[in-house]
Amino acid sequence: MFAEVLVNLALRRVDKIFHYRVPAGLQGQVETGSRVLVPFGRRKLEGYVVGFGVPPQESGIKEVAALLDKGPLFTPGQLALARWVAAYYLCPLVSALQAMIWPLLQTAGPRRVRGLWPAAGVSGAPQTPKQNAVWQLAQNSPGLTRMELARRAGVSPGLVNSLVARGWLQVEEQMVRRDPVAGTPLRPSPPPVLNVPQAEAVREIAAALDREKEQVFLLHGITGSGKTEVYLRGIAAALERGRQAVALVPEIALTPQMVDVFRGRFGGRVAVLHSGLAAGERYDEYQRIQNGTAPVVLGARSAVFAPLDRPGLVIVDEEHESSYKQEETPRYHARAVALRLARQYGAVAVLGSATPALESYCRTLSGGPYRLLNLPYRIARRPLPPVRVVDLRREYRAGRRGIFSGALQEALAERLSRKEQAILFLNRRGYATFIVCRECGLVLKCPHCDISLTYHANGRLRCHYCNYSVLAPSRCPACTGRQMGFYGTGTQKVEQEVRRLFPAARVLRLDKDTTGRRGSHREILDAFGRGEADILIGTQMVAKGLDMPGVTLVGVVNADTTLHMPDFRASERTFQLLTQVAGRAGRGDRGGEVLVQTYSPAHYAVDAARRHDYGGFFSQEMSIRRALGYPPFSHLCRVLFTGASEEEVEKAAAALAGFAAGGAVQVMGPAPAPLVRVKDRFRWQLVLRADAPQKLREAVTAGLAGYERQLRTVAVAVDLDPQNMM
Repeated sequence: MFAEVLVNLALRRVDKIFHYRVPAGLQGQVETGSRVLVPFGRRKLEGYVVGFGVPPQESGIKEVAALLDKGPLFTPGQLALARWVAAYYLCPLVSALQAMIWPLLQTAGPRRVRGLWPAAGVSGAPQTPKQNAVWQLAQNSPGLTRMELARRAGVSPGLVNSLVARGWLQVEEQMVRRDPVAGTPLRPSPPPVLNVPQAEAVREIAAALDREKEQVFLLHGITGSGKTEVYLRGIAAALERGRQAVALVPEIALTPQMVDVFRGRFGGRVAVLHSGLAAGERYDEYQRIQNGTAPVVLGARSAVFAPLDRPGLVIVDEEHESSYKQEETPRYHARAVALRLARQYGAVAVLGSATPALESYCRTLSGGPYRLLNLPYRIARRPLPPVRVVDLRREYRAGRRGIFSGALQEALAERLSRKEQAILFLNRRGYATFIVCRECGLVLKCPHCDISLTYHANGRLRCHYCNYSVLAPSRCPACTGRQMGFYGTGTQKVEQEVRRLFPAARVLRLDKDTTGRRGSHREILDAFGRGEADILIGTQMVAKGLDMPGVTLVGVVNADTTLHMPDFRASERTFQLLTQVAGRAGRGDRGGEVLVQTYSPAHYAVDAARRHDYGGFFSQEMSIRRALGYPPFSHLCRVLFTGASEEEVEKAAAALAGFAAGGAVQVMGPAPAPLVRVKDRFRWQLVLRADAPQKLREAVTAGLAGYERQLRTVAVAVDLDPQNMM
């Protein structure tokens, strides 16, 4: 009996199956999915059994040294999906497989508690008030230790011991679930009456579930049109047919609100998976999915790898979001994996967005593979909020050079006077985006990265790439001059200006600096939802998915932060962000308004967002993409080279470019990456373009084969269908 083992080395040269003999003592215990310890060279390494077979030759085959887990860590379906991820994204299979099972690898296992539990079969209750208090507490909170039970009941440990001696309580070791939503009240929500477009969308999804064949729907619904209710009805239809469902959201900030909605409809059948959970919570949620007690999975991108054995519905909410792309190996896109999952199981995929990615929307046209479902108006026919564009050039010429234009300042004052809420959006955190010496022109940069340091209100400069931090100097490090200028605006500076202009206003801020502590996303959003703040200031965390009926004003402090990035998707992302954040206004009965401040008021992305015109933006952006040959009219692959020596990095990039060039693939570069140094490593890149992903994979595979024979001192990262070109 020979086990086929993947060793835990994420290297291309060992990305293959190795055979090991299963010793007699482990026969019947080692199975597909087992984690084992195997000899590999002079070491013993962890490995994963992916099957059994006969090696080319049996002589010299080593034995499995030990079995590390009793049961399988992955299912046949997960292994099949991992093989697809590895092949499509050109990453080692072991990396793809570990992305599937990482909740099981980060903790020692289930939590076992040795505590006191109410004895079974005991009738009645203890007679004295103190005994009864202990008895009631043990029933409501089983598993507490003797000391915990005594302390919380306000009695002596001796009294607890007496109940144990009389048989009322018994000492047991039991598994206790680590619940990520413990303490959060369950608020059942009866399904509302659907409007006509919603009902039609649900009928289409249910009919596709009945066919039990792969079907992809693009649910194009304007902001506030009730996409979430369509998801919930689709999930209910899947459960009625004995199938499971997984729903992906792009941001952890959205997860608390969605968790409340999903639990309100499906109760304890919902499992939550995202990186913000503790390791033990992820493990227990994973086990609930695996044993079938949680047939509904809700989470961020990695939730697409949940161990479902019969998924019927796969939902990708805000499918256009670039955060669905993993920026580390394996560099997968959760939307693409979701579509593969649907194909593998004959399931229905629903991609939902008010601003679909161009690649997705064009697949609904002219008999494309996706079926378009439209939600063209808001719930209760509420109007979309009017959008006013404020030309910051005119403000500057008029002498108004602060953060807020006169129009936005007046609108904020009006909302505060009417006791209404406002959201201010700026996709930049910190206080000032860079510091420059006004005497010699030195810009303070991170010593480890090729990027300016961001000034924060606590007086420190911070690099948002490597987290390097230092106190801001009072003198220029180069010329010792004292004229240090603080330029640019971040969310901290916006908050300070709001407090200066409106000292009575209650202000909350939602960005990475305020949400580092566990549970802080929920606390901030819940407080704002309860009306405990008048103004919420935030980055893109506030731009999507939030349903706050009290918000009547949304202000975009600067729409240009994404518009002029060196990325061909800059216009698309700006349109999406503006449309999404505008959609937070006017969801209640009082209507709403949006003000967008920009130096580029005539840009087609800004103008289309002003008119809520997805079709107009789509047509103009597609004509530009067609002329330039960018996706969706081609496919791209970015190959990133990093190393300590820039000379070696450049040489490696040139070598691979030579091996990959020719045929139907266009090679652009090599060239320095826009961020040429990060964490003391230099970065060069190639961008390959072709009309099919397979041609890119073939070219990169050929290039890597030649490259690895010449130079191995530089790290190479392959990113197929890249979302980030920085």
